[in-house]
Amino acid sequence: MAEVEDQGRKLSEESTDESEEEDTEEEPKLKYERLTNGVTEVLQKDAASCMTVHDKFLALGTHFGKVYLLDIQGNVTQKFEISLVKINQISLDESGDHVGISPSLVVALHPQFSKSNNKQFVTGGNKLLLYERNWLNRWKTSVLHEGEGNITNVKWRANLIAWANNLGVKIYDIGSKQRITNVLRDNTSLRPDMYPCSLCWKNNTTLIIGWGSSVKICVVKERDPTEIRDLPSRYVEIVSAFETEFFISGLAPLADQLVTLYYVKENSEHMEEEFRTRPRLDIIQPLAEGCEEISSDALTVRNFQENQCRDYRLEHSEGESLFYIISPKDIVVAKERDQDDHIDWLLEKKKYEEALMAAEISFKNIKRHDKIGMAYINHLVERGDYDAAARKCQKVLGKNMDLWENEVYRFKTIGQLKAISQYLPRGDLRLRPAIYEMILHEFLKTDYEVCFKFAFLLLFLTQGFATLIREWPGELYNNMAIVQAVNEHLKKDPTNSMLLTTLAELYTYDQRYDRALEIYLKLRHKDVYQLIHKHNLFSSIKDKIVLLMDFDKEKAVDMLLDNEDKISMDKVVEELKDRPELLHVYLHKLFKRDHHKGQKYHERQISLYAEFDRPNLLPFLRESMHCPLEKALEICQQRHFVEETVFLLSRMGNCRRALQMIMEELADVDKAIEFAKEQDDRELWEDLISYSIDKPPFITGLLNNIGTHVDPILLIHRIKEGMEIPNLRDSLVKILQDYNLQILLREGCKKILVADSLNNDSTNGIY
Repeated sequence: MAEVEDQGRKLSEESTDESEEEDTEEEPKLKYERLTNGVTEVLQKDAASCMTVHDKFLALGTHFGKVYLLDIQGNVTQKFEISLVKINQISLDESGDHVGISPSLVVALHPQFSKSNNKQFVTGGNKLLLYERNWLNRWKTSVLHEGEGNITNVKWRANLIAWANNLGVKIYDIGSKQRITNVLRDNTSLRPDMYPCSLCWKNNTTLIIGWGSSVKICVVKERDPTEIRDLPSRYVEIVSAFETEFFISGLAPLADQLVTLYYVKENSEHMEEEFRTRPRLDIIQPLAEGCEEISSDALTVRNFQENQCRDYRLEHSEGESLFYIISPKDIVVAKERDQDDHIDWLLEKKKYEEALMAAEISFKNIKRHDKIGMAYINHLVERGDYDAAARKCQKVLGKNMDLWENEVYRFKTIGQLKAISQYLPRGDLRLRPAIYEMILHEFLKTDYEVCFKFAFLLLFLTQGFATLIREWPGELYNNMAIVQAVNEHLKKDPTNSMLLTTLAELYTYDQRYDRALEIYLKLRHKDVYQLIHKHNLFSSIKDKIVLLMDFDKEKAVDMLLDNEDKISMDKVVEELKDRPELLHVYLHKLFKRDHHKGQKYHERQISLYAEFDRPNLLPFLRESMHCPLEKALEICQQRHFVEETVFLLSRMGNCRRALQMIMEELADVDKAIEFAKEQDDRELWEDLISYSIDKPPFITGLLNNIGTHVDPILLIHRIKEGMEIPNLRDSLVKILQDYNLQILLREGCKKILVADSLNNDSTNGIY
């Protein structure tokens, strides 16, 4: 078969450019092929007059009275010379074993003619005759209809025979032996011999009639038994009737739609007469009172300019949805477009995304289109959409490593390695290491060169190279080759923090953790502690403790204390001896964790607290059991730390000197009173009263707080007459209230003791 010229082209030659553009965007519904091979030679010498289609073969009748049996490719398998006049109609039974041929008449075999009880056929001339073989194996003839002119078409389906004459279409029920309908011809002005009736059974009960420009769809139905009376048991309902724009040469069903073959005549603008154009094959959707055009194709058949409406026929193969357009010198086969054809059309329209999706959905049904994805990638590259092209490589190239490498080299050629880098395989399936190294070198080279020229873009651009190093597993490429390349760039720009960080990551992949650690510490990188913990690098940081502390004291100390088994306390102290402020942070946290673990350093800690952290000195002195008090007292006295000195004096037993410092150095009566309370020493109270007796504010403080420890009368008697004491009245009232409270408490206790004594006596009397 050969492609039909201008296949699927719309019959809209005189429409505007805009409508033509819209038409071309609509996907055709059918595809066309010309039936060639042996049939071509037949039609060069003869002309086709009719044809019928079987699933296994084709039967072609000609104007010279010959019948050819063809295979579906158009090769002649058998030839029959029937007569010298045109073959009007050929009929086949369902099995294809019997052929009915009439040179001058129309003929139809019973669909089940091969079965012994169905040996029936009809012929039509000026009468419709039924031939039946009786039990004596003789043919019996019956007249089914006559008197209405020549019968031009007849079709038999199941028990129903439909035929057309000059007046209309009739249907006969062979089962009930009744004629059940008469559908009149609409346009009687058309010559029936020039515009013959087309009949087609859609199924066992639905007949499609096309005549002139009129289409009717008739459904045979069973009549309600209560309405039968003298009427046939079946009747016909016209479910759809409409007019078409052109003259009908043939009809065929396609699911719930119709395929219509039109004969087209148009008026010329330059000549008065009509001229014949190419026939049209349309798919229409019948409606109750009209139809909707689904698609329309103008077909360039041979000698279409010489053909009349009666010269075209449309036959179809129900099993495969094949439609045969028969004209005197040409036979064209139309078939529904399959998924391959749909993809072809999408590719032609450069709708690659839709084509790829369609191929993925119907991958089991497509036969050719294994390279749609590559075509799409090529299209995106040509369009300059490199990122989209690279992204599609993941889906299209899949596990084909050869295709991957070809695409990488193509992207390199067009200077777009960066676009494809993020989509390269990096899992179980991977490319050769040289491919990844090539891309890394490209990133490093281009990023660095641009950054060298535009320093303000340094950090931003070098992140491309750094991102690949971070995301790609180290085993994808030769790590040392990339390390060497980075070092070469660092010779020109040794302070490039991004390159230094990347170099540290490369050293980590190569398990050269000490080199990575040096870089991280130099950069004060946040990942330094994670690196140490993850790879157990404590032996490598013994001489880098100061660097770690300078970077982050808190994290460093926590790490050192958590890993004392790996880095001893003595080693840390030794390393920090020249950095007392850092040593203090370490020893302070050590003391907080365990008051005894670092006891040998408590003496040193006194001066460290005094120098760097006085607020925590007194708590340290209170909590430490290993601190030398004399040394601590010496340091505190040198630095005039009164509170710390008072605490040490009291702890060493010199409470009177401690109280003296509170009163003289701090002049804080409340602290002095609190100190005296803590010591609970009568001599201290005497010293406090003696020191305060000539200081009215001190006397007020004593009067307010002394009542529960010393008899207030002792203080009051020693106050000089005439001395003005602030808030004296309030203080005396408080003393009296405290005294009354004491009396009440004593009386209450006395009553309780008496009651308990009585209870004990009565209990003893019982026993």
